[in-house]
Amino acid sequence: MLLDARSAMASPNRNARSAVVFGRLLGVAFVICFGTGLYSYFLQQPLPGMRFPTQPAQLYQFTQGVHITAGIAIIPLLLAKLNAVMPALVQTPPVRGVLHLLERLSIAVLVASAIVQVVTGLLNTYQWYPWPFPFKQVHNALAYVIIGSLILHIGVKLRVIGRYWRARDSYDEHGRFIADAAVGSELLPPALASEGSDSAPDAAVAQTVTSYPRGVTGRVLRWVDGAPASDSRSTAPDTDAPEPSRASRPTPEATAGRRERVARRGFLAGVTAATVGVVVLTAGQSSKLAEPFNVFGARQRHRGPNDLPVNRTARAAGVLATATAADWVLTVVGPDVTRTFSRAELVALGTTEAELPISCVEGWSQVATWKGVRMRDLLGSVRAVPGSHVRVTSLERHGGYRVMDMGPEYAEDPTTLLALELNGEKLDLDHGFPARIIAPGRPGVLQTKWIEKIEVIA
Repeated sequence: MLLDARSAMASPNRNARSAVVFGRLLGVAFVICFGTGLYSYFLQQPLPGMRFPTQPAQLYQFTQGVHITAGIAIIPLLLAKLNAVMPALVQTPPVRGVLHLLERLSIAVLVASAIVQVVTGLLNTYQWYPWPFPFKQVHNALAYVIIGSLILHIGVKLRVIGRYWRARDSYDEHGRFIADAAVGSELLPPALASEGSDSAPDAAVAQTVTSYPRGVTGRVLRWVDGAPASDSRSTAPDTDAPEPSRASRPTPEATAGRRERVARRGFLAGVTAATVGVVVLTAGQSSKLAEPFNVFGARQRHRGPNDLPVNRTARAAGVLATATAADWVLTVVGPDVTRTFSRAELVALGTTEAELPISCVEGWSQVATWKGVRMRDLLGSVRAVPGSHVRVTSLERHGGYRVMDMGPEYAEDPTTLLALELNGEKLDLDHGFPARIIAPGRPGVLQTKWIEKIEVIA
């Protein structure tokens, strides 16, 4: 039964060369996602002594945009890879020993973790969490599982990868896949790997090249087979016409090779179109260049109050009353001095404009014009020493980001602001009124809104 299923799955697209091609692309995409994901994670959960660049200000906008785009591109590539290795899932016997069992288990872990990772990551961009586990912790843990499984998989399949790395070593002069049993690939086509099977396909091909349907279908099949053109208007054979010489007819091998090439290229073109499509139609949420094509992105740029999208509203944060209270003041706590400021007093300190992006972990980003008080000026008003760490507390009473720590590299950057205005207007309530943080090169979850206290902690 397994042998019959494996034979039924035979296709020019399902061979070791196709698996290597899609595997290379997937490997690059996973490494990009892993690197950019680690950067985002450590920005939010820095280890002691970690320092991060504050310039260019669009650094996180770029890295997280690449992270989300590469993650979305993985989806069609992963489906193509699974299609290419389909025959290996029904090999006979299913398990050939302990080592083979461990290898197949490691592949199962890799595939399962990759599917969970890309599906949950995609749903995270839409802020939909239909699962009981914490997304950030599981997403981070699965990244290490995937990279570890990927390294193990590459090590196990290194001979196959090396053998079929180049196209010229993978196909014969006719374009047919070369099944090399010496490398031990589980993707050898049964028809080619079995003894005496070479003649059967060629015989079938020889019988099909002499008869074609009429119309467009026949022309396409003739083109695929490389057969000479004929007058499709003629319905009766011309007995006086000379029979084409045997040398002018395509050989069965050439016909089979041409068919395989067309099938492979058609499949590759489809996968390429799907990958480019999902990238172009979603990248506009973080890229100005692709913005006109942003059809499926989770956010549309320039839509929302202050001409900027909103991730978390004041109502969802539970700050409608406290953020609009007439007696709101900002408390700034220094080593020896504590001061409070109303909005009017903050404006009196002197304000500065900065062009900075708001870049969310879900992948969308947009550059905006912010106006407010420099963080270093606020810290100077309470006699904070240079190199101080800062803790910012929101009016929110719940949530993992109501308290945010800021390293000295951000606190001392001249473009880090306590923002009071956005895009030439008073800060909207959903964007953090009465005051919020905006700093260069940081995730949006660390650009704390609805501030009530800034404290020097070290």
